Amino acid sequence: MSALATFSLALANETATANLMADLALLIGPGDVITFSGDLGAGKTAAARALIRYLAGDDSIEVPSPTFTLAQSYDLPAFPLIHADLYRINDATELEEIGLSPLPEGVVTLIEWPERAPASLPPDRIDIALNHRPALGSTARAAEITGYGKAAAQVSRLEALRQFLAGAGFSDAKRQRMAGDASTRSYARLIRDDGGVILMNSPRRPDGPAIYNGKSYSAAVHLAEDVKPFVAIANGLRERGFSAPAIHQADLDAGFLITEDFGSESFVEGDPPRPIAERYETAADMLAALHWKKLPEVLPLAPQTTYAIPTFDVDAMLVEIGLMLEWYLPDRGIEPSNNLRAEFVMQWRDLLGKATAIPKTWTLRDFHSPNLLWLGERSGITRVGIIDFQDAVLGPAAYDLVSLLQDARVDVPEQLELALLTRYIKARHAADNTFDPASFAEIYAIMSAQRNTRLLGTFARLNRRDGKPQYLRHQPRIWTYLTRSLAHPALGSIREWYSANVPAPEP
Repeated sequence: MSALATFSLALANETATANLMADLALLIGPGDVITFSGDLGAGKTAAARALIRYLAGDDSIEVPSPTFTLAQSYDLPAFPLIHADLYRINDATELEEIGLSPLPEGVVTLIEWPERAPASLPPDRIDIALNHRPALGSTARAAEITGYGKAAAQVSRLEALRQFLAGAGFSDAKRQRMAGDASTRSYARLIRDDGGVILMNSPRRPDGPAIYNGKSYSAAVHLAEDVKPFVAIANGLRERGFSAPAIHQADLDAGFLITEDFGSESFVEGDPPRPIAERYETAADMLAALHWKKLPEVLPLAPQTTYAIPTFDVDAMLVEIGLMLEWYLPDRGIEPSNNLRAEFVMQWRDLLGKATAIPKTWTLRDFHSPNLLWLGERSGITRVGIIDFQDAVLGPAAYDLVSLLQDARVDVPEQLELALLTRYIKARHAADNTFDPASFAEIYAIMSAQRNTRLLGTFARLNRRDGKPQYLRHQPRIWTYLTRSLAHPALGSIREWYSANVPAPEP
C-alpha cells in the first residue's frame, strides 16, 4: 500500500491561503505535482496564484485562470512551472495535446480539477482540497492537504513546519521568498510589525549514495547533514565576537530554524558583480582575527549535548577533488584510466599532507560573497555578517582566505587578491611574530588548487546530476584561479599533470 499523509486546517482569508502556499513552496521542487480540488469558487485558482506569485517573488505578476487556455507556463527563478485546469477536459487523451501526458520532467505542475482525469494523475502528488467555511466568514476556507506516495513525506513536513511557526508566533507573518543555494536547504523572510527574521528549512539528508568507503559524499567530506552544526558554530562565533545570526527558535530534530535577519547589503556591486574593496578588506581582517584565536574543537549545542567539529583530513580532501575525475573530465569527453587516477591521487596526497600537517583552525568552508552580508551599522570586523558555516571543519587557515579572494561567482582581480593576501599576512604576523608568510603562501596555493579542482567537479555534477546548468558559467573563472595557484613553485609537478590531462572548460 502506498504512503499517505494528510492534515486539515482552516484558512480565514486569502492572506492565510497565501501563507500556506508560501510554506509549501519551501518544500517542493522540479518534478512535483500539486492538485487543487474543490467546488466552483472554492479558491483553487486563488491558491495556485498565491503559490506562483510567491515563487516568482512578485505579488503583482499576472496569473490568469487557465480555464480557457487549459495550461499556462511560467519560467520562475527556481524552476519552470505549469498551471493547468482540467475542467473542460472530456477525455484523458486530451492531456497529451496540452503537454500533460506524460507529465513534463523538471517542472512543477499545478492542476486544478484533477478529478476530471483521475487515472492520469501520478502516484506521487500533493492534493489540496478546498471547501467553503461560511461559519468562519465569507472568505474562509477549509483545506485538507494529502500527500500520496513519496509526497507523503512533504505533507508531513509541511504540517510540522506549520506547527513550528505557530509555536514561534509567526503563523500570521508575511512570507517573502529568498533565493536558495546549491543544497537542499530553503529560506524565507518572515515579516511582522516588530521586524523581520529568517526561516531556514534544513531537512536531514545525505548528499548521494554510500559509495565512498560506505559513506555518502556529504559524510565522507564532512558536510552538514542536519541543522545542528549550524547552531553550534553560530553560537560559537557569536560568543567570540563575530557576527553570526542569533538563533531565535530551533527544532534541531526537524531541521527548522528562525534566525536573526542580517538584511541584504552585499559585498559586491554592479552588473556583472564586482568586489567592494573596503568590504573585502574587512572580511580579510575578520579572518585574520578568527585564525589568531585559540579555538575549541568541541562546542556546546543543547543541554548536555555537544558538537565535535570534524577534521578536514587528507582523505576528505581527496574525495572532494575526486569530483573532477568523476564529473568534470567525463563532461569534457575524457574517461580517466586507473593509472591516471592513481597518478592524480599520489601527487595530491603528498601536497595535502603538507596542508594538514600545520596547526588547524575553524575552516568555515564557503566564506565568499554569497554568504557574507555587510552590517554597516556595526563597527570593525563585526560589520561582516556570516550566514553559511554549517560545513565548518578543523583545517588550514588559508582555505577560507582562498574562498574569499578567489570567489567562484565573482571575478576578483589578481591585483586585489594579492593586496588582500598581503593585508591578511601582515595582520597575522603583527599578532604573532612566529607566523611564517612564505609557508602560508605555499599552503594558500595548495588550498586554492584543491578548492578550485573540487569546484570544477562540483559544478559539473550540479549540471549533470541535479539539473542545474547555471553553475557551468562559473567554470572559466574557476579555471583562471586554478591556473594562478598552479603557478606556485611548490605545485610544479601537479601543474605538469594538469597541463597534460585536464582540458580547460568551454567558454
